[in-house]
Amino acid sequence: MADQADVAPGIEAVLGEHGSMLSRIAASYESNPSRREDLLQEISVALWRALPRWRGEASLRTFVARVAHNRAVSHVVRQARIGEVAIDEQHPDDGRGPERHAERGQHRERLVAAVRRLPLGQRQVVVLALEGFAQREIGEALGLQENTVAQRLSRARQQLREWLGVDA
Repeated sequence: MADQADVAPGIEAVLGEHGSMLSRIAASYESNPSRREDLLQEISVALWRALPRWRGEASLRTFVARVAHNRAVSHVVRQARIGEVAIDEQHPDDGRGPERHAERGQHRERLVAAVRRLPLGQRQVVVLALEGFAQREIGEALGLQENTVAQRLSRARQQLREWLGVDA
């Protein structure tokens, strides 16, 4: 069997293929645009360092998501310690007024804001579910049992329906 390190993709290929997902993950954890960009850079560096350790036990997509989420959680904890980010932030200001957004953009922003309000454990599983990960893959990425993932998703969906239903 060929050594996985010999076939592991380069960081450019990973960022090219998974950059959109990484941007959405960063946005789900950080509302401030400049800190979001810093987080995305931190995720990129963490991936660059972690790629040589990828051995193919999980899909590359799952591995990338795991690294991104681990870095994002560290970022949230660090920011909370220095008092710059409220984990339950309700109304992130991205500098664009709702009058400039199409209905779809408004819905997406409401969803992202609601997801940011979720407790961290629920937020993690929801972000990966929104990226199209199966519950098994979410469990692999986060080191959770599949039934724990299902439980967190169920609770998060219920909470999101309540929050978005009130605003609808």
